[in-house]
Amino acid sequence: MSQEYNRHGYFGPDDPDGYPGRTGREGRSTPPRRREEPEPPPQRRRKKKRITLLGVLLYLVFVVGMSALLAGVGWMAANDVLALNKPPLQAVVEVEDGDTINDVADQLKDKGLIEYKLVFQLFAAFTHAQEDITPGTYELSTTMDYRAIISNMSKNSSNRSDVEVTITEGMTLDQIFKLLEEKGVSTQAKLQEVAANHRFKYSFLKDLPTGDYHRLEGYLFPDTYHFYMGGDPLQILNKMILRFDEIFTEEMRADAQALGYSMADIVNIAAMIEKETDGTDQGNIASVIFNRLNHPEQGTKGMLQIDATIAYRTGRRVTTEDTQTFDDPYNTYLNKGLPPGPISNPGVVAIRAALYPNSTKYYYYALGDDGTHSFFQTYEEQRAFMATQALYNSGEQGNG
Repeated sequence: MSQEYNRHGYFGPDDPDGYPGRTGREGRSTPPRRREEPEPPPQRRRKKKRITLLGVLLYLVFVVGMSALLAGVGWMAANDVLALNKPPLQAVVEVEDGDTINDVADQLKDKGLIEYKLVFQLFAAFTHAQEDITPGTYELSTTMDYRAIISNMSKNSSNRSDVEVTITEGMTLDQIFKLLEEKGVSTQAKLQEVAANHRFKYSFLKDLPTGDYHRLEGYLFPDTYHFYMGGDPLQILNKMILRFDEIFTEEMRADAQALGYSMADIVNIAAMIEKETDGTDQGNIASVIFNRLNHPEQGTKGMLQIDATIAYRTGRRVTTEDTQTFDDPYNTYLNKGLPPGPISNPGVVAIRAALYPNSTKYYYYALGDDGTHSFFQTYEEQRAFMATQALYNSGEQGNG
């Protein structure tokens, strides 16, 4: 029996309903059951929020208030950055080695030079101010904006404070470093560290072993200097060493060699002359030292017998007992020849006296009650003179 096809499928004439499907007990096709889909839940209607006039006003007040606050803060910060409307004030700021921008900002804030530390730190970060700021002491004022403050704390600032320091002839290294600290130029600790460990390029220093700052004794030339306060210790020392290098000329170095002594020997001798002189007798004291060195068979048998070399180590006036019992290389009563190194920083007069001593036959001298030295060829002459001077009744020295 033929079948027809419609859009629902194949079906036969015994399927009057025209539905394809399974055949029931009566031979008729049953229509397929349709799935009953659940009805969607009823949608809730959203209530439209009503923006009241009061809400709009509050929002506007908030926006305007915040804008005004930010504008006010910005204006105050701008005033600080540009140094506007600040009361006149001057202050001294000291920048030390190792100080950070935070440390500098703390000082500026504490001294009243800036109002907003954080703003300064941000400005400094954007302008790389850490690279420009140099240790030192600076005179700053509230008329300076942030950029001017930073530039006036730089190496070449005209506002960098300096001080005049006079190093006198015969001062020791320790005395010089103490004076420089008192003047605010640098600290003793910093100067000692650089003096002990820096490898200086000068020919007369390059072979000196590092580790002891006294190695520079004798080479810091006495003079009047201008130093920056809180300055670089290396620059401070170099300034005085350079002056020594200028004073001790090539001609003088050649003359030292002609005498049979090194430059270091001459400085060593000049340092003793400087500590022993009464200010008028450098040439005669030099002659005594050279006579004792060059003729050890006479006089003091090669012993220099200079009280100042012992005083350099003890830090006090020398007694007769010191000369006999003080066990130290600088005791020139017990050790022949020159001491291990200079005992002071000599001036040009003492250096020239060491290079060009008077020609005498003196081997002894002694300080008199009048504050001047008398010179003698023999020990007996010296002792006879000392017996007439009240200075020696206390057992103190004062002779050479």
